[in-house]
Amino acid sequence: MTPPAINLDPAELAKFEAIASDWWDPDGPLKTLHDINPLRVEYIADRTDLRGARILDVGCGGGLLSEALSGKGAQVSGIDLAESGIAVARAHAAESGHDIDYRKIDAATLASEQPASFDVVTCLELLEHVPDPGALVAACSKLVRPGGTVFFSTINRNPKSFVFAILGAEHLLRMVPRGTHQYAKLVRPAELSSWCRATKLDMKELTGLHFNPLTQSYWLGGNTDVNYFAHTKRPLTT
Repeated sequence: MTPPAINLDPAELAKFEAIASDWWDPDGPLKTLHDINPLRVEYIADRTDLRGARILDVGCGGGLLSEALSGKGAQVSGIDLAESGIAVARAHAAESGHDIDYRKIDAATLASEQPASFDVVTCLELLEHVPDPGALVAACSKLVRPGGTVFFSTINRNPKSFVFAILGAEHLLRMVPRGTHQYAKLVRPAELSSWCRATKLDMKELTGLHFNPLTQSYWLGGNTDVNYFAHTKRPLTT
Protein backbone atom coordinates (compact mmCIF):
# COMPACT_ATOMS: atom_id res chain seq x y z
CA MET A 1 0.00 0.00 0.00
CA THR A 2 1.35 3.44 -0.94
CA PRO A 3 1.72 5.59 2.18
CA PRO A 4 -0.34 8.80 2.19
CA ALA A 5 1.39 12.02 1.20
CA ILE A 6 2.53 14.07 4.17
CA ASN A 7 0.42 17.22 4.48
CA LEU A 8 3.28 19.53 5.36
CA ASP A 9 4.52 23.01 4.50
CA PRO A 10 8.26 23.08 5.36
CA ALA A 11 8.17 26.85 5.94
CA GLU A 12 5.33 26.51 8.43
CA LEU A 13 7.11 23.66 10.20
CA ALA A 14 10.28 25.75 10.46
CA LYS A 15 8.35 28.54 12.24
CA PHE A 16 7.30 26.21 15.02
CA GLU A 17 10.63 24.40 15.22
CA ALA A 18 12.25 27.79 15.82
CA ILE A 19 10.11 28.58 18.88
CA ALA A 20 9.88 25.08 20.35
CA SER A 21 11.84 25.99 23.47
CA ASP A 22 9.24 28.69 24.26
CA TRP A 23 6.19 26.41 24.30
CA TRP A 24 5.75 26.55 28.07
CA ASP A 25 6.66 30.21 28.57
CA PRO A 26 3.33 31.92 29.40
CA ASP A 27 4.77 35.31 28.43
CA GLY A 28 6.66 34.15 25.33
CA PRO A 29 5.71 34.08 21.64
CA LEU A 30 2.99 31.50 22.36
CA LYS A 31 1.37 33.58 25.11
CA THR A 32 -1.93 33.73 23.23
CA LEU A 33 -2.23 29.93 23.29
CA HIS A 34 -1.63 29.95 27.03
CA ASP A 35 -4.29 32.63 27.46
CA ILE A 36 -6.96 30.81 25.43
CA ASN A 37 -6.16 27.27 26.57
CA PRO A 38 -8.70 27.30 29.43
CA LEU A 39 -11.40 28.33 26.94
CA ARG A 40 -10.33 25.60 24.53
CA VAL A 41 -10.62 22.97 27.25
CA GLU A 42 -13.95 24.41 28.44
CA TYR A 43 -15.35 24.28 24.91
CA ILE A 44 -14.37 20.62 24.52
CA ALA A 45 -15.39 19.53 28.03
CA ASP A 46 -18.83 21.14 27.67
CA ARG A 47 -19.54 19.04 24.56
CA THR A 48 -18.11 15.62 25.35
CA ASP A 49 -17.27 13.48 28.38
CA LEU A 50 -13.51 13.62 28.87
CA ARG A 51 -13.04 11.22 31.77
CA GLY A 52 -11.63 8.00 30.40
CA ALA A 53 -12.07 9.16 26.80
CA ARG A 54 -9.37 8.23 24.32
CA ILE A 55 -8.33 11.54 22.78
CA LEU A 56 -5.97 12.39 19.93
CA ASP A 57 -4.55 15.91 19.83
CA VAL A 58 -3.52 16.55 16.21
CA GLY A 59 -0.83 19.22 15.95
CA CYS A 60 -0.10 18.99 19.67
CA GLY A 61 2.99 21.19 19.62
CA GLY A 62 4.56 21.34 23.06
CA GLY A 63 1.53 19.76 24.71
CA LEU A 64 -0.49 22.66 26.16
CA LEU A 65 -3.86 21.21 25.21
CA SER A 66 -2.78 17.60 25.62
CA GLU A 67 -1.77 18.09 29.24
CA ALA A 68 -4.92 20.06 30.04
CA LEU A 69 -7.10 17.27 28.62
CA SER A 70 -5.06 14.67 30.49
CA GLY A 71 -5.73 16.65 33.66
CA LYS A 72 -9.45 16.17 33.01
CA GLY A 73 -9.04 12.38 33.13
CA ALA A 74 -8.68 11.66 29.42
CA GLN A 75 -6.29 9.13 27.88
CA VAL A 76 -4.38 11.43 25.56
CA SER A 77 -2.17 10.88 22.55
CA GLY A 78 -0.54 13.79 20.75
CA ILE A 79 0.95 13.95 17.27
CA ASP A 80 2.99 16.62 15.52
CA LEU A 81 5.61 16.85 12.77
CA ALA A 82 7.84 19.31 14.65
CA GLU A 83 10.42 17.04 16.25
CA SER A 84 11.64 19.67 18.70
CA GLY A 85 8.08 20.36 19.81
CA ILE A 86 7.46 16.68 20.47
CA ALA A 87 10.68 16.56 22.53
CA VAL A 88 9.47 19.52 24.61
CA ALA A 89 6.05 17.91 25.07
CA ARG A 90 7.55 14.62 26.25
CA ALA A 91 9.92 16.33 28.67
CA HIS A 92 7.21 18.54 30.16
CA ALA A 93 4.78 15.65 30.54
CA ALA A 94 7.43 13.66 32.39
CA GLU A 95 8.07 16.59 34.74
CA SER A 96 4.40 17.24 35.39
CA GLY A 97 3.39 13.60 35.79
CA HIS A 98 1.11 13.25 32.76
CA ASP A 99 1.03 9.91 30.95
CA ILE A 100 0.67 11.07 27.34
CA ASP A 101 1.71 9.18 24.21
CA TYR A 102 3.48 11.65 21.91
CA ARG A 103 4.53 10.67 18.39
CA LYS A 104 6.13 12.46 15.46
CA ILE A 105 3.70 11.38 12.74
CA ASP A 106 1.17 13.03 10.44
CA ALA A 107 -2.57 12.53 10.79
CA ALA A 108 -3.09 10.70 7.49
CA THR A 109 -0.40 8.13 8.23
CA LEU A 110 -1.79 7.51 11.71
CA ALA A 111 -5.28 7.22 10.23
CA SER A 112 -4.02 4.44 7.97
CA GLU A 113 -2.48 2.67 10.97
CA GLN A 114 -5.28 3.22 13.49
CA PRO A 115 -8.59 4.09 11.83
CA ALA A 116 -11.61 4.72 14.06
CA SER A 117 -9.43 4.43 17.18
CA PHE A 118 -10.29 7.58 19.16
CA ASP A 119 -13.37 8.83 20.99
CA VAL A 120 -12.35 12.45 20.44
CA VAL A 121 -9.99 14.12 17.98
CA THR A 122 -8.87 17.73 18.45
CA CYS A 123 -7.31 19.73 15.62
CA LEU A 124 -6.90 23.26 16.91
CA GLU A 125 -5.04 26.12 15.24
CA LEU A 126 -3.66 23.78 12.56
CA LEU A 127 -5.89 23.90 9.46
CA GLU A 128 -4.48 27.29 8.46
CA HIS A 129 -0.90 25.97 8.54
CA VAL A 130 -1.12 22.98 6.15
CA PRO A 131 -1.16 22.87 2.33
CA ASP A 132 -4.34 20.77 2.15
CA PRO A 133 -6.71 21.48 5.04
CA GLY A 134 -9.45 19.37 3.46
CA ALA A 135 -7.19 16.32 3.57
CA LEU A 136 -6.47 17.03 7.25
CA VAL A 137 -10.21 17.13 7.98
CA ALA A 138 -10.56 13.79 6.18
CA ALA A 139 -7.76 12.25 8.26
CA CYS A 140 -9.39 13.45 11.49
CA SER A 141 -12.69 11.92 10.38
CA LYS A 142 -10.98 8.62 9.70
CA LEU A 143 -9.23 8.64 13.08
CA VAL A 144 -12.38 9.10 15.18
CA ARG A 145 -14.69 6.18 15.93
CA PRO A 146 -18.31 6.16 14.70
CA GLY A 147 -20.26 8.26 17.18
CA GLY A 148 -17.09 10.11 18.20
CA THR A 149 -16.40 13.83 18.19
CA VAL A 150 -13.94 16.00 16.29
CA PHE A 151 -13.14 19.59 17.28
CA PHE A 152 -11.51 22.16 15.02
CA SER A 153 -10.47 25.75 15.55
CA THR A 154 -9.09 28.14 12.96
CA ILE A 155 -9.37 31.68 11.56
CA ASN A 156 -11.92 32.96 9.08
CA ARG A 157 -10.83 34.53 5.79
CA ASN A 158 -12.36 37.95 5.16
CA PRO A 159 -11.34 41.62 5.43
CA LYS A 160 -12.26 41.79 9.13
CA SER A 161 -10.10 38.78 10.01
CA PHE A 162 -7.20 40.28 8.04
CA VAL A 163 -7.45 43.46 10.10
CA PHE A 164 -7.88 41.76 13.47
CA ALA A 165 -5.91 38.50 13.18
CA ILE A 166 -3.00 39.66 11.04
CA LEU A 167 -2.62 43.46 11.16
CA GLY A 168 -3.86 43.75 14.73
CA ALA A 169 -2.58 40.59 16.43
CA GLU A 170 0.73 40.28 14.57
CA HIS A 171 1.76 43.84 13.70
CA LEU A 172 0.08 46.21 16.16
CA LEU A 173 -0.47 44.25 19.39
CA ARG A 174 2.28 41.70 18.69
CA MET A 175 0.22 38.97 20.32
CA VAL A 176 1.83 36.39 18.03
CA PRO A 177 5.04 36.58 15.97
CA ARG A 178 4.81 38.33 12.63
CA GLY A 179 4.27 35.92 9.78
CA THR A 180 2.44 33.37 11.94
CA HIS A 181 -0.57 33.47 9.61
CA GLN A 182 -0.93 33.91 5.86
CA TYR A 183 -4.23 35.41 4.74
CA ALA A 184 -4.64 33.07 1.75
CA LYS A 185 -4.44 30.03 4.04
CA LEU A 186 -7.20 31.14 6.41
CA VAL A 187 -10.37 29.03 6.35
CA ARG A 188 -13.92 30.21 5.82
CA PRO A 189 -16.59 28.38 7.85
CA ALA A 190 -18.35 27.37 4.62
CA GLU A 191 -15.14 25.70 3.43
CA LEU A 192 -14.72 23.81 6.68
CA SER A 193 -18.36 22.75 6.60
CA SER A 194 -17.94 21.50 3.04
CA TRP A 195 -14.87 19.41 3.94
CA CYS A 196 -16.74 17.96 6.90
CA ARG A 197 -19.69 16.94 4.75
CA ALA A 198 -17.35 15.33 2.23
CA THR A 199 -15.74 13.24 4.96
CA LYS A 200 -18.95 12.22 6.77
CA LEU A 201 -18.60 14.57 9.73
CA ASP A 202 -21.81 16.24 10.90
CA MET A 203 -21.32 19.91 11.77
CA LYS A 204 -23.03 20.48 15.11
CA GLU A 205 -21.97 24.01 15.96
CA LEU A 206 -19.74 26.92 15.01
CA THR A 207 -18.71 29.26 17.83
CA GLY A 208 -16.68 32.47 17.72
CA LEU A 209 -13.64 33.22 19.88
CA HIS A 210 -13.30 36.91 20.74
CA PHE A 211 -10.70 39.19 22.34
CA ASN A 212 -11.00 42.58 24.03
CA PRO A 213 -7.61 44.37 23.85
CA LEU A 214 -8.63 46.86 26.54
CA THR A 215 -9.40 44.24 29.18
CA GLN A 216 -7.05 41.61 27.71
CA SER A 217 -9.88 39.09 28.00
CA TYR A 218 -11.19 36.31 25.75
CA TRP A 219 -14.65 34.79 25.50
CA LEU A 220 -16.62 32.30 23.41
CA GLY A 221 -19.88 32.87 21.55
CA GLY A 222 -21.44 35.00 18.88
CA ASN A 223 -20.15 35.52 15.37
CA THR A 224 -17.41 33.58 13.60
CA ASP A 225 -15.97 36.57 11.74
CA VAL A 226 -12.40 36.06 12.98
CA ASN A 227 -11.41 33.12 15.21
CA TYR A 228 -13.86 30.25 15.59
CA PHE A 229 -14.36 26.73 16.90
CA ALA A 230 -16.23 23.88 15.22
CA HIS A 231 -17.90 20.94 16.97
CA THR A 232 -18.48 17.96 14.67
CA LYS A 233 -19.50 14.33 15.11
CA ARG A 234 -19.00 11.21 13.05
CA PRO A 235 -22.35 9.40 12.66
CA LEU A 236 -22.75 5.92 14.09
CA THR A 237 -23.67 4.74 10.59
CA THR A 238 -22.69 6.25 7.25
